Amino acid sequence: MNRSLTITLALALCTAATQAQTENKAIRSANKLYKEGKFEEALPQYEKALSLNPGNPVGHYNIGNARFRKDDFANAVKDFDTAAAAATTNELKQRSTYNKGVALTKQKKLQESIEAYKQALRLDPQDAITRYNLEKALSELKKQQQQNQQQQKQQEQDQKKDQKQQKPQPQPQPKLDKKKIEQFLKSLEQKEQEVQRKMQQNKTRAASQPEKDW
Repeated sequence: MNRSLTITLALALCTAATQAQTENKAIRSANKLYKEGKFEEALPQYEKALSLNPGNPVGHYNIGNARFRKDDFANAVKDFDTAAAAATTNELKQRSTYNKGVALTKQKKLQESIEAYKQALRLDPQDAITRYNLEKALSELKKQQQQNQQQQKQQEQDQKKDQKQQKPQPQPQPKLDKKKIEQFLKSLEQKEQEVQRKMQQNKTRAASQPEKDW
């Protein structure tokens, strides 16, 4: 019984050693291709290494970098998240979190990238590059918010303008000639004088007639 257990254990250790050798070989090959800028060819090697050891944080960090170089930013963020969660050293955790922030910035997810930079800066307060990118992202977010406010203000102004145009506009009054106005007023004055004159004549005529006898 004991001999059987010893043999089984030895076989298990041998299998683990073989897998570790295969994993390390795949990582070395992937790293070489990565340094040569052959990111498309490096990806399968990193994937092979991770299939042998899915919990390897360095493997997730490396494949995240390769995907980042291929502009696959969404999946790179996932890999950096996994690497940071499984990291056994503060340095790897900080680098993974920082790279996540950069990948989020590439996707224009400024608010999320700012949170990632803040977390990375907490892990390493002396990291000047992280601080620089954090300040840059904050500045870009402020600029974006100002642009959104300006666009909203412009939209409100355009809506008010459209509403104003839809209302019936008052018709412009015809301009009266000054000379014609004076002639019109003079004509009215003459007519009024004529009426007064006729009324006065009627009163005089009525006063000169004799009274009737009854």
